Amino acid sequence: MQSRRSPGQRQTPEPLLDDINKAIIEQLQQDGRRSYAAMATAVGLSEAAVRQRVQRLLDAGIMQIVAVTDPLRVGFRREAMVGVRVSGDTRQVAEALAQLPEVDYVVLTAGTFDILIELVAEDDEHLLSLINDHIRALPQVRETETFVYLRLVKQTYTWGAR
Repeated sequence: MQSRRSPGQRQTPEPLLDDINKAIIEQLQQDGRRSYAAMATAVGLSEAAVRQRVQRLLDAGIMQIVAVTDPLRVGFRREAMVGVRVSGDTRQVAEALAQLPEVDYVVLTAGTFDILIELVAEDDEHLLSLINDHIRALPQVRETETFVYLRLVKQTYTWGAR
């Protein structure tokens, strides 16, 4: 005998990160252009089922499929992390910093800095302009500390499917 849901009771949604979806994510992390047919073979589903699962993961914001570039090879000569201390609402400052096209990472933190941002600049003069004319020019910014990258030793995108 089947049990019926009572009115207003929600059906438990299918988990988005089951083992098959994790395997699909791993396939795409190895090669973001991998075909649905190749992934289907690897995970044991039909091509249509893999296509639907990928679309659900994209729609849910769990993953993105993007081209990742090396800033140093596309014309940017300086990368830096900037710690920012603010007065007032940190969310407003974070939103303002996120609008700068050179900023590729913004995170609100608990600790020494209120906000950490990562940015790319064409050269040292451009970096100076970003810090002086755009970041420190925000009225709520009290203090900044810049950490210039000398060498990127490791950057990975494979942690999402563990």
